[in-house]
Amino acid sequence: MIGGGFAGVINTFAGNGSAITLTILTELIGLPPNVANGTNRVGVFTQSLAGSYSFHKNGKLNLGKSGKFIIPTIIGAIIGVIVATNVSNDQFRQVFRFLMVAMLFVILVKPKRWLKETNSAANHNLRWVIPIYLALGFYGGFIQMGMGVFYLASMVLIAQFSIIEGNAVKVFVVAVYTVFVLAIFQWKGLIDWKVGAIMAIGQTTGGYLAAQYASKFPNSNVWVYRVLVFVVILAIIKLFDLHLLLFV
Repeated sequence: MIGGGFAGVINTFAGNGSAITLTILTELIGLPPNVANGTNRVGVFTQSLAGSYSFHKNGKLNLGKSGKFIIPTIIGAIIGVIVATNVSNDQFRQVFRFLMVAMLFVILVKPKRWLKETNSAANHNLRWVIPIYLALGFYGGFIQMGMGVFYLASMVLIAQFSIIEGNAVKVFVVAVYTVFVLAIFQWKGLIDWKVGAIMAIGQTTGGYLAAQYASKFPNSNVWVYRVLVFVVILAIIKLFDLHLLLFV
């Protein structure tokens, strides 16, 4: 529950909380990787649902202008989870390390881009939007880990949403596509519901509280940006085993 709580906060503020929950499920509890992938989605769904409710209640979730980003993401996620239930994602995890390094540079270059308000007048070329969000959805359906970071970056830098409103859309779209993801994992018998439910209690609490903070407190956009940078740096340290250098 404690690990799930931290993951819920991190996922709602930034993303990559699944790095915590997947490690708990595989290394501490001993679930096979594909079962851990499915079981992790139970808490991902409940925390995203709680976060979406909180963002909506506080007027930060605007679905009217988000459909063009949400629909291709959901389609991509369904394709991704079908692939995930049939192949190993170990090789994809190796690519993920370098994606995180690239993302750190994207986040740190011109940080003021991340602190702007939503540009309601922005025009979006669907020839770029559809394939980008299909790919993001595929990634989320396939492995989930890091999805929040990549999706939030796309909402801020491509869709030109504020970091808070972009987070609200991110949390909502994850909640929606995870319904389909859970159904497919359950169909394949790859969910441990008892473990998933216990972890989901912490994830839901963390997700709801993080969304409340992000929606209500002044300068929350600055703090969300700082958490995003911190999370990506920690992910890089862990993925490249840089922490082991301290013990050499």
